[in-house]
Amino acid sequence: MKTVENLEGREMLLVAARGVKGGKVQLTFAQKVDNPNARPSSIVGLLNASDDRFNLPGKARYAWMSGEPNDIKSALDIDVFNMAEGEVRELNIVDPKIQGQDLSIQITESTEGSEYDLANVETRAKRAGKDGDYILTKDGHFIFTKTTVVLGEAKHVFINDTVRASESPSAAASAIDDALNG
Repeated sequence: MKTVENLEGREMLLVAARGVKGGKVQLTFAQKVDNPNARPSSIVGLLNASDDRFNLPGKARYAWMSGEPNDIKSALDIDVFNMAEGEVRELNIVDPKIQGQDLSIQITESTEGSEYDLANVETRAKRAGKDGDYILTKDGHFIFTKTTVVLGEAKHVFINDTVRASESPSAAASAIDDALNG
């Protein structure tokens, strides 16, 4: 059985459906996405670039999309009717399609956070790992990541020239001040 952990290449997994407020259903998608700007935290990968064991793909990225049960049935031919709020159904559908077209997770990085992002910088700003340093623009701005599911090939937007907050204490202080004081 295909799981998030054993996704290969550009495979997309429709992981689960969850009943949410208003009778809607939230679908969980997962896909491995390559970030050409990712920096390794260790040079071991660079020193072993020709050894396939060191060229492991990154972890899967997730995107959540909500919809009406009738429309989900129509678009994806998945029965998610009569789901109670909080109820979860495991789906594990590999490479779901809509009207014969592949789906892809699309990543868009921006320094423009939503009102919610700015009020929750500690959990919404891009970090190096779950509890790692904040990753900032070279100008010291927080980076916020938006994920969505698109038909066809994704057109990712990744911010170049980033720094970790610990590498640029003044940039980190500036970003925190900007977030707090607008």
